[in-house]
Amino acid sequence: MRVLITGGSGFVGQRLCQQLIEQGHEVQVVSRHPHKVRQRLPSGCDIRDSAQAFIQSPPDAMINLAGEPIAAKRWSDEQKAKLINSRKAATQQLVALCEQLQANGQPLPKVMVSGSAMGYYGDQGSREVSEDTAPNEEFAHRLCQQWEAAAQPIEALGVRLAIVRIGLVLETGGGSLQKMLPPFKLGLGGRFGSGEQFMPWIHRDDLVAALLFLVHQNNLSGAFNASAPHPVTNAVFTKTLAKQLNRSAIFPVPAFVLKAGFGEMSRLLLTGADMRPERLEAAGFTFQYPTLDKALGAIL
Repeated sequence: MRVLITGGSGFVGQRLCQQLIEQGHEVQVVSRHPHKVRQRLPSGCDIRDSAQAFIQSPPDAMINLAGEPIAAKRWSDEQKAKLINSRKAATQQLVALCEQLQANGQPLPKVMVSGSAMGYYGDQGSREVSEDTAPNEEFAHRLCQQWEAAAQPIEALGVRLAIVRIGLVLETGGGSLQKMLPPFKLGLGGRFGSGEQFMPWIHRDDLVAALLFLVHQNNLSGAFNASAPHPVTNAVFTKTLAKQLNRSAIFPVPAFVLKAGFGEMSRLLLTGADMRPERLEAAGFTFQYPTLDKALGAIL
């Protein structure tokens, strides 16, 4: 199978490309800087600077993960626009590729698995969140809603669409743990604010497996929560992480400090959702790392 990936050089995308190559698939990667990312990806990847560059070798499936990092900078109006526009542009480029393939009479991909995030739901307090839960109106929701909406036109072309609302991705070398591990290893870690906010999480290997599961299961479409079945509060997360490292976690960061340091972006740390992968599990997907203890034990 030929699989086109946006965001292939990212933390999740690199592992996804590696897995696909190992399984014998052809991998096409869209990157604005092909020469810069080549060393991060398996040698078998075909890397080009736009989706349209693959018009002569149409993909059988597309996985859309591209977007400006959500926590790279404070959320100024300019940065908010960049977060939204980077996701919409990458997604619209894949839709445009399919429109061009259809116009040329070429075969279209069977499926697009397109990224979104737990932020779709906004702050949900302590209630359990399924794919049917109504969102809380805030910037994180608007970002994800516009990202998802940009993918919807693909369905009118006859391409199956699955949306993945991704939790915090855990593994060494990147993702959420990259910034958390240094202070915790020094015994300087602690909860954020009250610690009562939920942190839906997923091991990177489970996320990659879920993406491929959605590619191969021809009857699955719509939104899927891509997070482990046992989310935890921030207090439990930090306690579990500290225990795995044989360190204490006695230095909480007060909410007002996070708000002063990060502005509106602090909501990523101080709010959350008890998000459950209801539709993935109902479809028969099995998590290799269903609990935080097991995931962190394997990672650390």
